[in-house]
Amino acid sequence: MIYKLYSYIIATPLFVISTFIVAVLIIISSICRCDVLTHKYIPHLWGKMTFMIYLIPVKIYGIEKLDKKQSYIFLANHQGYLDIPLMYGYLNHSFKWMMKDYLKKMPLVGIACMFSRQIFVGDSRASIANAVNNARKTLYGGMSMAIFPEGTRTYDGKMIPFKRGAFMLASEIGLPIVPITINGSFKVFSRQAKSLTRAQLSLIIHEPITSEQCQEKNTKSLMTEVYDIIESGLE
Repeated sequence: MIYKLYSYIIATPLFVISTFIVAVLIIISSICRCDVLTHKYIPHLWGKMTFMIYLIPVKIYGIEKLDKKQSYIFLANHQGYLDIPLMYGYLNHSFKWMMKDYLKKMPLVGIACMFSRQIFVGDSRASIANAVNNARKTLYGGMSMAIFPEGTRTYDGKMIPFKRGAFMLASEIGLPIVPITINGSFKVFSRQAKSLTRAQLSLIIHEPITSEQCQEKNTKSLMTEVYDIIESGLE
């Protein structure tokens, strides 16, 4: 009860204010074309601050498997509302999100996403082709892309079957895939929850699958392999 009062009265107002400030800073740094601020340092600070504000402990495993100069496609399970700040705060890597077109309509945050040139994708083939072209132009020299291949947050804590689009993009772009397992986010703040619960979160970075290994597999087998790897890390 004490934590819930703290989260309502103190933590959430601080989170809203910090998110507003960060969105404005991202718009400014995007206009100045300072990608390292836009896609790494500012979001990283926001992610870390989020968990400091809400007093939520986080553990990360496997960060040493990532090369800061290498571009990747990060594929993670989607448990709850805190998955995005979790990845921003603890991956310590520059990356863009592949996100649905309708997210542009989010107040201020959608504007910040457009200014920062996140990779938007719709349902049409033309939209997917455009997303692939945008990704090819920007994903190099350590700039990566993050995707939730389930397409939405889980309803019960269990993983949802993956959508093919993320893997078709991965094959087209030709970057290594890094499976990531998120634990605890469903318990802390699931899609049905009305408030936060304080619990341990963890981020498990699995061994990257090289672009050569990805090219050797068809889309279905690659989906199955990544799904099994991510699921193996679930508590």
